[in-house]
Amino acid sequence: MTNPTQGTPTSKRRRRLRLLAGLSAMATAAVLAILTPTPASAAPAGLPGMDVSGHQGNVNWSAAWNNGARFAYVKATEGIGYTNPYFAQQYNGSYNVGMIRGAYHFGLPDRSSGTTQANYLVDHGGGWSKDGKTLPGALDIEYNPYGATCYGKSASGMQTWIRDFLNQYHARTGRWATIYTTTDWWSTCTGNYSGFAANSPLWIARYSGTVGALPAGWGTYSFWQYASSGTFPGDQNVWNGTLDRLKVLACNGPC
Repeated sequence: MTNPTQGTPTSKRRRRLRLLAGLSAMATAAVLAILTPTPASAAPAGLPGMDVSGHQGNVNWSAAWNNGARFAYVKATEGIGYTNPYFAQQYNGSYNVGMIRGAYHFGLPDRSSGTTQANYLVDHGGGWSKDGKTLPGALDIEYNPYGATCYGKSASGMQTWIRDFLNQYHARTGRWATIYTTTDWWSTCTGNYSGFAANSPLWIARYSGTVGALPAGWGTYSFWQYASSGTFPGDQNVWNGTLDRLKVLACNGPC
């Protein structure tokens, strides 16, 4: 989401479009499948929500709430050199209107270790508190906007990087981070590894009328990012359950 030299935010959709020129025909088709948003009228079943980054700027949270959004993930950090300049307005604003919200980190595994980047997220607003309105932080791990799709790592190397991030986030917060990804990227870059599914909720990105195949290990998804535009600012999402069940995730059990 950022220019590595200037640190200016871009949207996920712009980032993925830049990848198409360098992908194989099969991979291009897979990426196009998530780039084509479904209209708001085709929103899947679930609790409506959204995710935003610096690209959205100051968000009208009252309007989003009145239109039905009940949760939000807000970009906090990327790598170890970028923080969202609108994070406070977005993170606090969503909370203040009553949404359940969490912070996410865009991982750059070729820049520094997973441990270092988990610390960067926590140190810049991505922690957790048992207040019933704060989701565990999320690791956005997906197509590389700046170079090689898998950041120059083997499948085992990527597994190690993600494991280090998750373990450090857990050590700092007591929570396992949510994982945001696509099935295509996960299969390509982790070898479709199943070992994180027992602890980390899955936030799947697929811009289609159906969620499709999920990464190995996850029998279902927790969040589904199904479109890049629609009723709410930013990307359109649903939680696969009720508001009460989302509160359970936020509280890590009863509040």
